[in-house]
Amino acid sequence: MSLILRRFTPQDLAKVVYINRRCLPENYSESFFMQLYRSFPEAFLVADDGGDVVAYIMCRVERGFFGSPKRGHVISIAVLPQHRRRGIAYALMVEAMKALHALGAEECYLEVRVSNKPAISLYEKLGFKIDRRVHGYYLDGEDAYIMRRKLPLEDEILNRPVRGISRGINPPRSVEGGNE
Repeated sequence: MSLILRRFTPQDLAKVVYINRRCLPENYSESFFMQLYRSFPEAFLVADDGGDVVAYIMCRVERGFFGSPKRGHVISIAVLPQHRRRGIAYALMVEAMKALHALGAEECYLEVRVSNKPAISLYEKLGFKIDRRVHGYYLDGEDAYIMRRKLPLEDEILNRPVRGISRGINPPRSVEGGNE
């Protein structure tokens, strides 16, 4: 059975909260998930495996100060352990960054634990570069890297096939100057 990437719906909330708590030490309240869904539904995506949500990505667009460009922020991404190493996180990241760009973001950034080598490697494959290290960023005291990349995505990233994953995502709503 192939996976389908689609937008999060409120019916997915319990499963997304479960994935977040199972996979990550940083947990969010249900109300935080719903707030981001209501504000940026185009950038809150799930991977659906025959009706079962197995991964998610949750992002938002932030406005800079004093006329600086909008930035996409990957707040959280998680894939259940038994579904890792199948390209799901890569595909979710690509679709989320496409949505962020369509919403007017000119760059994308995220925080990642310095010890999370698989995630850092994934983000580097997607064109992210380490911008800086933030000491004691996480509650347990671990440092984080802030990683950034410009948008839009390059063709070699956009066109990389990911076997077994379908993209059932509705096109993002258009914003002035957001689509090319």
